Amino acid sequence: MFDLTGRVALITGSSKGIGRSMAEGLAEQGARVVISSRKEDVCQQTAAEINEQYGDGSAVAIPCNIGYKEQLEALVANTRAQLGPIDILICNAGINPFYGPSSEIPDSAFDKILSTNIKSNHWLCHMVAKDMVEKSKGSIMITSSTGAFSPSLVIGTYHMTKLADIGLMRNLALEYGPHGVRVNAICPGLIKTDFSRALWDNPQAKERAENQTPLRRLGEADDFKGVAVFLASDASAYITGQALTVCGGQHMWS
Repeated sequence: MFDLTGRVALITGSSKGIGRSMAEGLAEQGARVVISSRKEDVCQQTAAEINEQYGDGSAVAIPCNIGYKEQLEALVANTRAQLGPIDILICNAGINPFYGPSSEIPDSAFDKILSTNIKSNHWLCHMVAKDMVEKSKGSIMITSSTGAFSPSLVIGTYHMTKLADIGLMRNLALEYGPHGVRVNAICPGLIKTDFSRALWDNPQAKERAENQTPLRRLGEADDFKGVAVFLASDASAYITGQALTVCGGQHMWS
C-alpha cells in the first residue's frame, strides 16, 4: 500500500533539508521525483545522488524560484515534458527573511514572505491539480509548521504564513476532494536543518529539546521520509484536509 512505482512527484525546496529527505523517501518507494530549488547546481547534485542510490531516472533537476509565477509555470511544464502528468505535489519551499517583532518588519520583507509562503503555494497547487483531476486521484502536501499554532516575538510573520498555509490546504481539500484529490499539511517542529539553524544551534535550544520534548531530541530531516510516503501513497487514501504535526510530541498540548 506504500508502493509509488510509476508516480511522478514534484517537490519544491527539495535540494536539501526536509525536502530532500522527502524526495529520497518517495524515490525509495518507486516514484520519479523532481528536485527543485533556486540553485541549479545544488539541484543537479541532489538529483545525481538520488539516481545513484535508487537508480537512473529516479530524479531530475528543474530549478525554480517559487516567488515568480512564470517560473512556477515553467517548472510544471518541464515536469510534464520530462516525466508526464504529476501525481504528487509537495509545496515545501518557504522563506523567513526577518527575525524580530512584527511591529519592526519592513514592508518589503512582509510582502516577500507572504507572497513566497502563501501565494506561490496557491498558484502551484492549482497548476498541478489539473493533472490529478483528470486522473481522479492525487496527493498534495503543503509544508506548514508547528509555529502555525502559536505567536512569536521573533518569527511572528513566518508563523502567520504557516497558519495561512493550513487554511489554504483545507480549502483546497474541500474544492478538490470531489475529484479524488487529497490535500494535507505537514507541520514540522524544531528540526535540525540549515533553514532553522538560528533557532536550534545554541545551548538553550538543545537543553529545551532534551528536557521538554517527550522524545528528548530535536527532529531530523530524515524523520519526514515516512511521513511523505504515507501521505503520498494509498495508505492514506481516506485522509484529507489534515495538518499532521511532526514534533516529537512537543506540541501535543497545543
